[in-house]
Amino acid sequence: MGMTLTEKILSAHLVEGEMIKGTEIGIRIDQTLTQDATGTMAYLEFEAMGVPRVKTERSVAYIDHNTLQNGFMNMDDHRYIGSVAKKHGIYFSRPGNGICHQVHLERFGIPGKTLIGSDSHTPTGGGIGMIAIGAGGMDVAVAMGGGTYYITCPKVVKVELTGQLQPWVAAKDVILEVLRRLTVKGGVGKVIEYTGDGVKSLSVPERATITNMGAELGATTSIFPSDEVTLEFLKAQGREADYTPLSADADAEYDETVKINLSALVPMAACPHSPDNIKTVDELGPMKIDQVCIGSCTNSSLMDMMKVAYILKGKTVHPDVSLSIAPGSKQVLTMLAENGALADILAAGARVLESACGPCIGMGQSPNSGGISLRTFNRNFEGRSGTKDGQIYLVSPELAAASALTGVLTDPRTLGEMPEFKLPERFLINDNMVIPPADETDMEGVEILRGPNIKPFPKSEQMSEAIEAGVSLKVGDNITTDHIMPAGAKILPLRSNIPEISKYCFAVCDESFHDRALEMGRSIVIGGTNYGQGSSREHAALAPLYLGVKAVITKSFARIHMANLINAGIVPMTFEDECDYDRIDEKDMLRIDNIKAQIASGDIIRVTDITKGFDFDCRVSFSERQKQMLYAGGLLNYTKNN
Repeated sequence: MGMTLTEKILSAHLVEGEMIKGTEIGIRIDQTLTQDATGTMAYLEFEAMGVPRVKTERSVAYIDHNTLQNGFMNMDDHRYIGSVAKKHGIYFSRPGNGICHQVHLERFGIPGKTLIGSDSHTPTGGGIGMIAIGAGGMDVAVAMGGGTYYITCPKVVKVELTGQLQPWVAAKDVILEVLRRLTVKGGVGKVIEYTGDGVKSLSVPERATITNMGAELGATTSIFPSDEVTLEFLKAQGREADYTPLSADADAEYDETVKINLSALVPMAACPHSPDNIKTVDELGPMKIDQVCIGSCTNSSLMDMMKVAYILKGKTVHPDVSLSIAPGSKQVLTMLAENGALADILAAGARVLESACGPCIGMGQSPNSGGISLRTFNRNFEGRSGTKDGQIYLVSPELAAASALTGVLTDPRTLGEMPEFKLPERFLINDNMVIPPADETDMEGVEILRGPNIKPFPKSEQMSEAIEAGVSLKVGDNITTDHIMPAGAKILPLRSNIPEISKYCFAVCDESFHDRALEMGRSIVIGGTNYGQGSSREHAALAPLYLGVKAVITKSFARIHMANLINAGIVPMTFEDECDYDRIDEKDMLRIDNIKAQIASGDIIRVTDITKGFDFDCRVSFSERQKQMLYAGGLLNYTKNN
């Protein structure tokens, strides 16, 4: 029996365990990336481990999230990250160089390599044939120190693409179709592997759009083969030496198969407030819109921008619409300036933003109250835009640009004949915004620059023999990390200050949570299905840790958040009988006796609701390594102990 591409790369990097699906495996990591919203904490953790220099083939620190320098906090974080990078062997991508995933695809991604990043959209690298996985900052810190990265050996889903996209139908519509079929929970524990004759019709940037939003499936990652299309892209980036042809064996066996005829797809949108709430443009009709935002790590490539510029050329944005456009990298922005497309965009009345994440993370461009905003982004969770009642629709750049001109949701297929858009034979290559680290001989003389907003990693304690704590919060299904630890211009600058940022923990759900949790001292959170979906931000575990949360009991967890809870020393458990969720209320007092012994002995934990006088069972699924981490109080303590 042949192997899938996923199995080939994972097997080549296997360090611990066996390739048995559902069991824990440890893999060697070739590359890491961080961004500034998660990077400061990751580097504080790396420093705490005492490793003098990174041991990966390539680690890159990007500044792309907290680029709004309103107050000293963000700038202090950038100085700190830059100094740590210089001292410890990390390449530093300065603010203005671009969004981490776009720049990494352009300049550093290599087919067949493994990459983990402290950002959930790291799977963008799958568009170039990498196993690229989003992870918590502490996992990235351990990998930089030469440690093994652990995942559950995934199932592999074959998405067989046939045909080719019709004019004005986009790669965004491909991933929206996958989300429509599989939902935001459909990829948990799986890798989505794209195959079929239709693959060759998709450029690397189009493939990267699809793998980027695979994160919204809850998938471990997504991957395309590395073929002649990949080689063409790498040649244009001056990196043909990095090319390796990679594909699944012809007789590879998959756990599931999804078939998509690209020729049959039509323009679609993800409606508020979930990426899997999919409707076609015909189903939605010509609804009035207030705002259009084009960019993000999903759709900010040169090809995306050239299509937008073509649609806007010689026209004017509708007077009732605010249009903002953020090219994904300095390379993209410079090439737009040189070929005249930027002038076309500006002449149409668009507001051009810097090459950064910006409005995708609520960092500016919030829509008006109740406003309808079309965005080429990857998430439309409630409140993520910075406007609590904003109505966010996720669409392709083609649909977004067409709608910006008319003021209503507009089918881009009404634009007439579509010209052929081709990637350049040679991209403009200028890496002067990437600062290499100091040589090993010079690293001792590099000073680490710390500002007053940078606070130490919160301390955790060894697991006690019993947990007795009240329920500080009960929430429903599909609670995202944006619910647990919001983003936005007000909160993101506090990512390196856990005591301060914890004041906003769960504020989207209950503004009184912070004060109540502190007053209770020790507490437990109750949740529904798919708890912790969305961003990889470990702050959604670190803030609850600081506030005394000892356990989280849910119907089910999202992969990265569950790992982050274990890393923080918080025990994640799921209801054995989901009906027990309905029996528990906020402020109930719960008790777990002999918790270490219960974890050691099996998969079932007995919990007592002291307030209501009944027992219920919870299921856990920990590897031996994860058990030792929980006993120690988290990954940092475990790493120090070992």
